[in-house]
Amino acid sequence: MTRMRAVDAVVLILEKEGATETFGLPGAAINPLYSAMKAHGGIRHTLARHVEGASHMADGYTRSAPGNIGVCLGTSGPAGTDMITGLYAAAADSQPILCITGQAPVAVLDKEDFQAVDIAAIAKPVTKMAKTVLEAGQVPGVFQTAFQLMRSARPGPVLIDLPIDVQQTEIEFDIDTYEPLTPAKPAATSAQAERILDLIAEAEHPIIIAGGGIINADAADRLVEFAELTSIPVSPTLMGWGVIPDDHLLAAGMVGIQTHVRYGNASFLESDLVIGIGNRWANRHTGDLGVYRKGRKFVHIDIEPTQIGRVFAPDYGVASDAGAALDALLAGARSRSGGLPDFTGWAGECTARKSTEHRKTNFTEVPIKPQRVYQEMNQAFGRDVTYVSTIGLSQIAGAQMLHVYRPRHWINAGQAGPLGWTGPAALGVAKGKPGETVVALSGDYDFQFMIEGLAVGAQHRIPYVHVVVNNSYLGLIRQSQRGFEMDYEVSLAFENINAAGSASSGYGVDHVAVAQGLGCKALRVEDPELIGEGLRVAKELMDEHQVPVVVEVILERVTNISMGTALDQINEFETLAQTPADAPTALSPMGELAAAK
Repeated sequence: MTRMRAVDAVVLILEKEGATETFGLPGAAINPLYSAMKAHGGIRHTLARHVEGASHMADGYTRSAPGNIGVCLGTSGPAGTDMITGLYAAAADSQPILCITGQAPVAVLDKEDFQAVDIAAIAKPVTKMAKTVLEAGQVPGVFQTAFQLMRSARPGPVLIDLPIDVQQTEIEFDIDTYEPLTPAKPAATSAQAERILDLIAEAEHPIIIAGGGIINADAADRLVEFAELTSIPVSPTLMGWGVIPDDHLLAAGMVGIQTHVRYGNASFLESDLVIGIGNRWANRHTGDLGVYRKGRKFVHIDIEPTQIGRVFAPDYGVASDAGAALDALLAGARSRSGGLPDFTGWAGECTARKSTEHRKTNFTEVPIKPQRVYQEMNQAFGRDVTYVSTIGLSQIAGAQMLHVYRPRHWINAGQAGPLGWTGPAALGVAKGKPGETVVALSGDYDFQFMIEGLAVGAQHRIPYVHVVVNNSYLGLIRQSQRGFEMDYEVSLAFENINAAGSASSGYGVDHVAVAQGLGCKALRVEDPELIGEGLRVAKELMDEHQVPVVVEVILERVTNISMGTALDQINEFETLAQTPADAPTALSPMGELAAAK
């Protein structure tokens, strides 16, 4: 046993638990922990410009590779409250991040001391555990429990609040005999697998809905193996995108009322058995449940028992880790007497739809139509790129038109969808994938939230490409206002007095100038024929300078993206030819491209 400060024990535990990538801001109440990190030297740290941004960086780092747990650090009071959106985003998508806050001394916690807030009570609804540690001797056990909880069952975030005096109190601790606790994860039995296989044997048109739980379980290879063994088509959810390559013969396409492909919805509507693995039946996926459920049976496999029957009661439900369930299904299918029906004809029908039901992307108009941007991104970045996005028409259109081929190569804040998540999350992803191409996708409004994070990338040399599709609108909100017959408080356009004479001056914020001012490279594209060249140059700049590179694409002001209320009621909008009166109509070629070099 060795006598040390509680925070010195914390640093040793972080290292042994494998959580050595931290993001945050020092401050008076958390400085003891920072002193322990400096003394130990085994914990890496990225200095953020906003604590919410730090929490999203930790989230992105967690999502970037199996086993990662990003750590967010902040001082007392506002630092903890700033973390709440990050905790919510992580909890909603089943991501384990660890948030550690400093706190006022124990003796003044009920005396309205400066920056003293009951952060544990505030964070409790969006964490698996939120605790203020009042006794230094409990610190090792609390962290040990926290890591077990984060990894057990449905993964999720934890917040640990450490009063400054608790941090500095000396305790007896032996890191050599400290051992991480084993996570608890339910596993499907062979009998449960056989019941699912019985339902498959009775079906004619089965389809697998592959959710993010498969990615959390690092089980994409087993999903593809099971699909190939049975010839059952697979439709990934938004959170499961990449579990099967988009160009695999059994990839049936994403289903949904917003993020979807036409052939995915068409094939789903022909199915008679739906096998959901590691998914939530999210409302943007299902749309109207009457349409979604009509004429088909459902199996639901999820690691969290309370998810079974939460949205609707399946015909058969199993509480199981996705990987364990796939192991049981594979074993059962291989040993099954008489085998399973031949679904190759049905799979062929789904494959055939992939060659016929697409949306137009090859637009040549100026201003640029957004569909063309995603066409060029597919060509420019290829199969190995990792996309990061959160919410908005940019994300919805991207999910309809981009292609993803590997797990953890589409990283998205799926349920919470907080504006501003994309940039800091991309920094975390890039930290977790050094040397790989990371591309963030934002609308102009998402990009303007937490834009100060670009300086983090510049300071710490964290390279990624940020594609900003700029229509100077809150596009998704504008489109949803159509039902109220209004276009109200959703335009971001204004004449920028510092950009007089520029073709994009009427679009308001000069994102290129802002990005350059924050230490990054940036360029603007106004001609659809130059998008591909702009993306190529951006990648070169990123590789050369090892900083974020912003590619701002000036879009037409109004484009309605295909979506609806039910899988059979998707509005396939034509892009509008006209633009609002306050939008510029004559756009010049990409004059700033050469300057960016």
